[in-house]
Amino acid sequence: MNDSDEGAGQSKRKDARRNKETLLDAAAAVFVTSGVEAPVRDIATKAGVGLGTIYRHFPTRADLVIAVYRHQVDACAEAGPALLGTSATPHAALGQWVDLFVDFLVTKHGLAAALQTDNAGFETLHSYFLDRLLPVCTQLLDAAAASGEIRSDLTAYQLMRGVGNLCIGADSDSRYDARRLVELLVAGLRQPH
Repeated sequence: MNDSDEGAGQSKRKDARRNKETLLDAAAAVFVTSGVEAPVRDIATKAGVGLGTIYRHFPTRADLVIAVYRHQVDACAEAGPALLGTSATPHAALGQWVDLFVDFLVTKHGLAAALQTDNAGFETLHSYFLDRLLPVCTQLLDAAAASGEIRSDLTAYQLMRGVGNLCIGADSDSRYDARRLVELLVAGLRQPH
């Protein structure tokens, strides 16, 4: 195998990974508007691919739902360090990250019901979620506490659980603004001066 064959192989893998990400982003967008039971053809149309492409990557709906969930957890996890590097302050980074976390939580139409199935893949999702997001939230909290912006007596688990609890029912009650209450929670972390 020569160097150009190796480069072509890497390029194909990159294209395949990009195509899969496009597919997962399209599925996530369709799930937000139509729930996890949305027709696969709607996802294929949004992604600009054929049904066969989706089924080749994700043989069952459960496989697709799990992959979308993991993809979104990864995106949320990767955003934390990036926000710390680009935000004006660690508290601002924490606030922006919590916004992403809220988006993630309130757009999971039908996921809770899907998670009740017997599919073994769903059993590992919760621990994956915690394994990926707790360290990021901890990093953001630690940075904001170290800068003196926020109190240091709250753990990442407590904050994530609190935000999660504030988001319950937000997708089914138009009078309830979970984002507003989460903003108040994050603002309330500030160190009194």
